[in-house]
Amino acid sequence: MAGSFTCLYYHLVFSTRNRQPLLTPDVAPRIHEYLGGIISRRKGIPIMIDGAEDHVHILTSLDKQDNVVAALGKIKANSSKWIHETFPQLGEFWWQEGYGAFTVSVTGVERVKAYIAGQQEHHRRVTFQEEFLAFLERHQVLYDPLTIWL
Repeated sequence: MAGSFTCLYYHLVFSTRNRQPLLTPDVAPRIHEYLGGIISRRKGIPIMIDGAEDHVHILTSLDKQDNVVAALGKIKANSSKWIHETFPQLGEFWWQEGYGAFTVSVTGVERVKAYIAGQQEHHRRVTFQEEFLAFLERHQVLYDPLTIWL
């Protein structure tokens, strides 16, 4: 074979530190756009980015040379720096240390896009913690219930 080919989609989920509701409607669209720009500069494709006031969901593909850990580290670090420079009123802003990264099949991309687009409505009924635990259980990810929210 003359080349390497990948089709890897990721649903990335991470929250603000202590799940502070800082991603308000006046700043969230610009932050989401900036997150997409970071992904694009890393040769990934940001497909859908949205969330609630205390967390973000990103549906993306990454460059075949990239990996999830490195990409998330850069996404979170670069966006935190930009947020502090652009929105001085968010001086307390930081992303939570951890994250969730879940693979998505090509046949599931549209379903995940719809899910991410419906975040505002979804979180009128479900907290971030409930949502995240459901993701972990659905994807059969082991976790320690005593330390997951530290």
